Amino acid sequence: MTRQHRNSVIAAALLTALPALAYATPAAAAEANPYGLGALWSNGDFIARTVLLIMVVMSVGTWYIMIIKFLEQARIFKDVKEVKAKFWPASDIRQGASQLDTASPFRYIADTGIKAAEHHEGTMQETIDLPSWTALSLQRSVDFVQNRLQGGLAFLGTVGSTSPFVGLFGTVWGIYHALTAIGIAGQASIDKVAGPVGESLIMTAIGLGTAVPAVLGYNMLVRRNKGALDEVRNFAADLQSILIGGYRHETHDTPK
Repeated sequence: MTRQHRNSVIAAALLTALPALAYATPAAAAEANPYGLGALWSNGDFIARTVLLIMVVMSVGTWYIMIIKFLEQARIFKDVKEVKAKFWPASDIRQGASQLDTASPFRYIADTGIKAAEHHEGTMQETIDLPSWTALSLQRSVDFVQNRLQGGLAFLGTVGSTSPFVGLFGTVWGIYHALTAIGIAGQASIDKVAGPVGESLIMTAIGLGTAVPAVLGYNMLVRRNKGALDEVRNFAADLQSILIGGYRHETHDTPK
């Protein structure tokens, strides 16, 4: 990913997290709305602010990973069309691989298969038959692509399952302090209860607002990953068929 694309992704992630970043509003905003997020931040203690910051990090990280992975998957589906248009119509595997983008996972798999076939004879690897050796090499490259596609999904799953409880912890902590303050004051009027309790319940709402996009994004990315990996595995299987059936590989000592 280029620096320009990375900067645009970070900017988009920060924009999506602006509601969460509103916790840091100045004291003047808190005075204008005594029951808003600004009041929650200014009146909260160290633990309450820490919980808010944790949920901000979760929210920003969720949107950043979702955008990054969506763009990565879109590039793979674009590479699938490039493989069908440039690789398979080529006269041989080497020529077809040279026409693919160097950053394409299909180019990486093709280069791995070619290298495995060319450097098989005359080495210790010759003790393994060519079909098994190329299958092992291609499987390693497919596993590498799969690990890259699955990177970040664990974070989304963790956020989706834990952020509601983080928000609930903030709510319980806020209500505890609100009731303590009411007990010290000796008054339990509506104006003294509604504000602190309402501010505490905002924590739960923020936790749910962080969890829902994470869960939806996780499910969407897993489904798209399955389609992308099916294309990668099919390409590797077809490539191996050509390598062991119709591709004349060079010996390891042939000058390049």
